Amino acid sequence: MEVYRISLSKWSHSLRASGRAARWNSEGREVIYAAASRSLACLENIVHRNSTELIDRFRVMVFYIPDHLKTETVYLTQLTEGWNSSNENAYRECRRIGDSWLNQKTAPLLKVPSSIIKNEFNYLLDPFHPDFKNIKLIDNEPFLFDSRLKD
Repeated sequence: MEVYRISLSKWSHSLRASGRAARWNSEGREVIYAAASRSLACLENIVHRNSTELIDRFRVMVFYIPDHLKTETVYLTQLTEGWNSSNENAYRECRRIGDSWLNQKTAPLLKVPSSIIKNEFNYLLDPFHPDFKNIKLIDNEPFLFDSRLKD
């Protein structure tokens, strides 16, 4: 399987996580976010950046994940209504699930529903899981946001 991450060029050459809080992890918990498609990775950037930040210094990172690696999955039935909103309660619920996954070390990947596009998925990669060493950065290509997205 291949998954995708769009990041600034300066961060695009290694499998590193910032440790900043996001929907599925608390502050200080290092997780690499990736998407099931380039287009979903693009949308994730658009909703988390303002248009002035959509500059031409981005790259698509392509990760190869061997099929034998275990993946945990978060199903919509496990989430309460409104889990995908931007309020603190929704973030708290998702962070509890993501942090629990990080603590348990049951799998190097967590498949989570996209909060942007129904029936699309993102993947969280745990850089501290023993099987993380099997995940490879196999491509790093330039990415330009279409100028119509910046308007």
